[in-house]
Amino acid sequence: MPLVIEIASPESAHRDRTVKLRKYAEAGVPHYWCVEEDEGEPVVHVYELDEPTRSYSRASSVASLRRPVPFEIALDLGELVPRQQG
Repeated sequence: MPLVIEIASPESAHRDRTVKLRKYAEAGVPHYWCVEEDEGEPVVHVYELDEPTRSYSRASSVASLRRPVPFEIALDLGELVPRQQG
């Protein structure tokens, strides 16, 4: 099961959420994840393809990512960000 993961920057976020999302759906990519930052915290937008419509349904993960497909994963997103020294 193919999976595409994009790491969005402020310059690419709009393109990753619109143009690439549409193109991957049209190409039949079953799983598309877009990782970006929201107020200093990582967010993963998880998209799963609806085959008949060739469009994605979306679920966002903020604190942790737990998915059974395309493979089982459990990830603490907070661990992706270096801790502030203070």
